[in-house]
Amino acid sequence: MCARNSLYTNIKPCKHLADYKLRCGFNGYNSLQNCLKTTPNGRSRVDKHDTTIPRCSFCNGYQGRLYICLMCSSISCSSHILLHTQSENGHEVALDIDRSELYCCLCCDQVYDPDFDKVVVSKQVRDLPGGKSNGFEVCSGRSSKRRRIDSGIELDLKKSKQLISMRDRRAKSCYPLGLRGLNNLGSTCFMNSVLQALLHAPPLRNYFLSDRHNRDQCRKRSGEKLCLLCDIDAISSAMFSGDRTPYSPAQFLFSWWQHSSNLASYEEQDAHEFFISVLDGIHEKESKVRNSSKDDGDCQCIAHRAFSGLLRSDVTCITCGFTSTTYDPCIDISLDWEANNFSSSNVANKPIKTDEKMGLSTLSGCLNLFTRAERLGSDQKLYCQNCQELRDSSKQLSIRRLPLVLCLHIKRFEHSLVRKMSRKIDQYLQFPFSLDMTPYLSSSIVRSRFGNRLFAFEYDNSDSSAEYEIFAMIAHSGMLESGHYVTYLRLKNQWYKCDDAWISEVDEGTVRASQCYMLFYVQKMLYYKSNEDLSCMRISPRRDPCVSTAGCC
Repeated sequence: MCARNSLYTNIKPCKHLADYKLRCGFNGYNSLQNCLKTTPNGRSRVDKHDTTIPRCSFCNGYQGRLYICLMCSSISCSSHILLHTQSENGHEVALDIDRSELYCCLCCDQVYDPDFDKVVVSKQVRDLPGGKSNGFEVCSGRSSKRRRIDSGIELDLKKSKQLISMRDRRAKSCYPLGLRGLNNLGSTCFMNSVLQALLHAPPLRNYFLSDRHNRDQCRKRSGEKLCLLCDIDAISSAMFSGDRTPYSPAQFLFSWWQHSSNLASYEEQDAHEFFISVLDGIHEKESKVRNSSKDDGDCQCIAHRAFSGLLRSDVTCITCGFTSTTYDPCIDISLDWEANNFSSSNVANKPIKTDEKMGLSTLSGCLNLFTRAERLGSDQKLYCQNCQELRDSSKQLSIRRLPLVLCLHIKRFEHSLVRKMSRKIDQYLQFPFSLDMTPYLSSSIVRSRFGNRLFAFEYDNSDSSAEYEIFAMIAHSGMLESGHYVTYLRLKNQWYKCDDAWISEVDEGTVRASQCYMLFYVQKMLYYKSNEDLSCMRISPRRDPCVSTAGCC
């Protein structure tokens, strides 16, 4: 975060955490410090007993994320942590056992506290070979130790750098350039997950790394202090600088709040809604620079050049067979679940669970449902130009033009207007890593409608590839009200999990077993080009200096 700009330094902390610190001071932090353990990969976690497995006090479960309450040391799983808070007044703050991160049960997300961070760092320093314990003198406030505070801080900072250096060499030295964690700024996992996917989309990554948007020139030209594109450019520079320490996108968050004031809060937001909002912000900024119209169907902004496609809608009169065709631009495709697996009425009554005996949903099945002809209801009669009156009709969607980057949004959240209820669909989706979109193109759909006759159409997609490779997937875990987003990135055919500040290598099975929410595919040719070693890419001299990445593969 840039300390020189006061616009980015007024973000208020979690009020529940602030209330806890007013009531209890640092007593809870000091007690937890002795329970922390530094793992071989440099992370901190709560030290578990050798013979006793921590279990949720409500369901006795031990899998998934477990949290320990800072007030009563009660352990709860992610499904019951809110229930514990509601039953015990003042028990809003807990600690993630596996990650040693503070969690606000009412905000339903991780919260950051620099005082607690000092506790963790102090423990990590003490666990280093030859490390000495300074206790938690910086925050304890004991008069007998205040004389040692200044020297203690300096020593901790030196050893913290040593710790980070050891952690980078041990755990992240072989990661591709561009893999860097993003700190959770308070219910911002939705933002971090989308940013990871966007910054690794080859067209956007190449756009910003080749200095197509110059921050210095932009601010001189426009005089604006807040620019969404400038802040994305800054994040891109930081992500590909070679620095492996987690980055805090606070400036970007503030700029996005100014662009989308209706979403400016510390509450958890929908990742798909955020994705649309960011692309809209990029488009608006570049439209001002180019003096182009927002309704221009051939927009040349980087958001539309990368993600924009064209949908074809055919409405056919059931009586006479007359077909009316319209075209609509799109930057993503939202897919419903296959109807044969569950009904929407069941979703409104209870959450869909994976252990129920249901058919396996596939991405191809969802795409087939999207492009399947649908008969409109009797209350949706449309005017037929041939019959000159309202008629029953059918509607069929197809893809007229494919984008470079294909974003598929899986509708996991169902809303019932009648019951005024919302539920999450906890069902797994089978999706391929290589995707052929030919069956869903307008050329294929219309040929099939006319008996697969081999004749040319004006909407053939001969100039673009229909073969895609997946490069990113955003998954949602947990409940609708208290879920968590993570991103899985596929770089050089190896998968990496981006969980806020943490980056880890995972196998294909882990990715397929996740509850995908957004799938990002890129045209196959671009995917293989993007797998070239980024450590050899020339970065503009204007940009932030790069750390040596000789050890990166």
